Amino acid sequence: MANVTVIGAQWGDEGKGKIVDWLASRADVVVRFQGGHNAGHTLVVGDQVYKLSLLPSGLVRGKLGVIGNGVVVDPTALLSEIARVRSQGLEVGPETLKIAENAVLILPVHGAIDRAREAARGERKIGTTGRGIGPAYEDKVARRAIRVCDLAEPDTLDHKLDELLLHHNTLLAALGAETFDKAALKAELLELAPQVLPYVAPVWELLDEQRRQGRRILFEGAQAVMLDVDHGTYPFVTSSNTVAAQAATGSGTGPSGAGFVLGIAKAYSTRVGSGPFPTELFDETGRLIGERGHEFGTVTGRPRRCGWFDATLVRQAVKVGGVHGLALTKLDVLDGFDTLRICTGYELDGAHLSHFPAGQAAQARVTPVYEEIPGWSETTRGARSWAELPAQAIKYVRRIEELVEAPVTLLSTSPERDDTILMRDPFAD
Repeated sequence: MANVTVIGAQWGDEGKGKIVDWLASRADVVVRFQGGHNAGHTLVVGDQVYKLSLLPSGLVRGKLGVIGNGVVVDPTALLSEIARVRSQGLEVGPETLKIAENAVLILPVHGAIDRAREAARGERKIGTTGRGIGPAYEDKVARRAIRVCDLAEPDTLDHKLDELLLHHNTLLAALGAETFDKAALKAELLELAPQVLPYVAPVWELLDEQRRQGRRILFEGAQAVMLDVDHGTYPFVTSSNTVAAQAATGSGTGPSGAGFVLGIAKAYSTRVGSGPFPTELFDETGRLIGERGHEFGTVTGRPRRCGWFDATLVRQAVKVGGVHGLALTKLDVLDGFDTLRICTGYELDGAHLSHFPAGQAAQARVTPVYEEIPGWSETTRGARSWAELPAQAIKYVRRIEELVEAPVTLLSTSPERDDTILMRDPFAD
């Protein structure tokens, strides 16, 4: 059986948690391969609601969870999340959770830098969560990062903190923010070390063993293609690569490890934070979509901006993200609309564009070109087969397939795990 990689095909918050949870019941291992605790997945299992940020969703299904080297890990946030899900009855321990020894740590100084720089940007702020994800990735590239394995080497930790704080304290002072004391930060890390180190492993070796044994591996992405640091709406993006290719790099499995790539997209569009959003709705329709879809960020709690489905943007995500098939979520939110719209392209300074431009000014000026499609009065909520869907809802899904140039392989009709229509098994060869 093939591996499966799940990525977002819009700006995140597409309902990946439910889809990953649905797939995790058929997987043996679930791997997080990028991002940090700025991402969030909400899983509804019976009467329990799990809100996960760092932990792989498969833990809810009793599967082996892996945090890969491409993830930046806030050890305090991680331990807090473990304690929270344990209080909900989940068994999480070193036998069920493994953390890559070469993953980079997020320290309190990273969050301070993140928030101070965002404040300094004023009206030009990016809309980060202020949790230090970007600065931690910066340290990784600059080769001054503290990694998980360093927690086991106090002497290494000591001289690395010298270099790290020389950089960050200088910047914090320039921004008028409070600086950090090395001794206090080192003491905090050494106190956390015995709680974190039991989970640490050479994840690349573990995953190779799992692959050789024929185990099914599910790679769980965070954020989405349009937030990718290379391919997204830069600079209003996350600080990591979110495309499927990162599944290999961020876990140490090699380029053939990603398997079937499943892109998740809502039947409409949402975005949290700042940045361009061509199909955003500022009227009663946008408010109604947000209300029906319960559109609030899992991690931030911020209301999501809502708009019509952008097929041009999703088609771009399909191509650069390596998507083989789409999982379309929240179709039921569109029940009862007389008319629906799909963006099929853009206008920019009198010219037609069939792709989203890379330039920041151009992104802000594009206007969407819409195709109108009749809606449906019947309900799709809870449907578990094509036969239960209104004919016009099926036409809407088929039109999306044509425009994004990818088949819809899964269709979600409510937050409930089993309210899912399967057209193709992503784990099949």
